[in-house]
Amino acid sequence: MRMIAATNNPDKVREIREILAGTGLEVISQREAGIAMDVEETGTSFEENALLKARSIHARTGGLVMADDSGLAIDALGGAPGIHSARFAGEGAGYPEKIARIHAMLEGVPESEWTARFICVVAVVRPDGSAFTVRGTCEGRIAREAAGTNGFGYDPVFYLPEFGRTCAQLDPDEKHRVSHRGHALRAMLTRFRCEGLVTA
Repeated sequence: MRMIAATNNPDKVREIREILAGTGLEVISQREAGIAMDVEETGTSFEENALLKARSIHARTGGLVMADDSGLAIDALGGAPGIHSARFAGEGAGYPEKIARIHAMLEGVPESEWTARFICVVAVVRPDGSAFTVRGTCEGRIAREAAGTNGFGYDPVFYLPEFGRTCAQLDPDEKHRVSHRGHALRAMLTRFRCEGLVTA
């Protein structure tokens, strides 16, 4: 069964394919489906933004479409950057600049309070237009120094105490077992199995 991933982010597409390998789902990007557009994320929650993206691509392609909206929520910053994670530190800022801004905002806050979580919401729009969302989280803390070259985004600064490493220091299989995206996609698969869409 073919499913369109409503994203232009090649790293997300790669991770989605890795996590869903062996399930019988063929994941193609929206670009591979012939859709070259960016959907404006005007929602006020991860759920709203994920649904906006999935519904926008579904309206142009039909079929089965999924989108994820994900971000980093830091307790000491009141849940920021949250849904603004991709645009944190301004349009066009790279992740080193975003991470530097986070560290600057945490100055004066005891490191014991640098707790954080990754959040991922996956929205699915079925061929008939009906939709659902599922959520996955991954608990950790902000590291004082970025470390690791695997992963992308905030992975080098997201420290997982149970591993003693950042997400960017984990190999892909380790990361997918505990990541927010892994949890959300497995919850999506549970729904698909209940509906008979996949059997693996």
